[in-house]
Amino acid sequence: MKLLTAEFPHSRLRRNRQDEWCRDLVAETHLSVKDLILPLFIREETMSREILAMPGIFRHTLDELIPVCQQAQKLGIRAVILFPYTDLRLKCEEGQEAWNPNNLTCQAVRLLKSTFPHLGVMVDVALDPYTSHGHDGVFREGQVHNDDTLKVLEKMALVLAHAGVDVVAPSDMMDGRIGAIRKALDHEGYQNVRILAYSAKYASAFYGPFRDAVGSQSCLGKADKKTYQMDPANAREALREGAQDILEGADMLMVKPGLPYLDIIYRLKEAFPLPLFVYQVSGEYSMLKAAAEKGWLDYDNALMESLIAFKRAGASGILTYAALEAAEILQR
Repeated sequence: MKLLTAEFPHSRLRRNRQDEWCRDLVAETHLSVKDLILPLFIREETMSREILAMPGIFRHTLDELIPVCQQAQKLGIRAVILFPYTDLRLKCEEGQEAWNPNNLTCQAVRLLKSTFPHLGVMVDVALDPYTSHGHDGVFREGQVHNDDTLKVLEKMALVLAHAGVDVVAPSDMMDGRIGAIRKALDHEGYQNVRILAYSAKYASAFYGPFRDAVGSQSCLGKADKKTYQMDPANAREALREGAQDILEGADMLMVKPGLPYLDIIYRLKEAFPLPLFVYQVSGEYSMLKAAAEKGWLDYDNALMESLIAFKRAGASGILTYAALEAAEILQR
């Protein structure tokens, strides 16, 4: 498209920047509290509450979830996503606690749906919080077994659906997982449970604080997830991942992490008509907090700039640990 514009001095682009009312009026991108999804870490009573690498973020017991979600709803946040911190005694090679119908996550789903019927409840579907080796799938003989993992993910999705979850969000990056989960859900009568596919989840260095938060880093040790998460060097591959997930029945797509992958958000949004979400991951959040604590940047402004960048790139919604803070800023 040819860009037509008058030349200076007839055209002065600063005219529309003179006043706040005018800047707001001509803004091309808008961020709303309705765009925000709040990730929540959950724990048993005896487990540690504090997450040292994520200032201001805590692991919550079931009782503690209630006031947090009340605050979220008061601020206008309409959806949360849950991540469990699993006791080491419940972890094993196969991650069997993941499909225990009375595990901590299922209890949390039942509690939230009964207390806040209009709150959207999402749950991450992956085995890493439950496995003794810290991988997202069935791990044997030095590798993650794709097809064996699919059978486990089906069982995990079904117990969550039975608990009342609105959205399952497979983040494991196994091939064929969306189709397997969709088929299992439909077969058991859960046609209305949505699937948010982590379609472009990269093997990123920005996940460190999160792995501490769910307790998988100590289990994973020096191993990595490069055999199943995407190579940060690849962009076109994200289109293949997204296309495959759509064909298998995904209702929404997601890109993770956020700021280092704005180009991926844009490519997927241009290519596919599905709602597209982005995850501002733990490392992104913690960097903003650390720099702000040092006095190196204005946290509120830097946070909002990062969130508007996601919207500008094409994201429909944003998962961010700063959702409560962002919602408060938007209400000012």
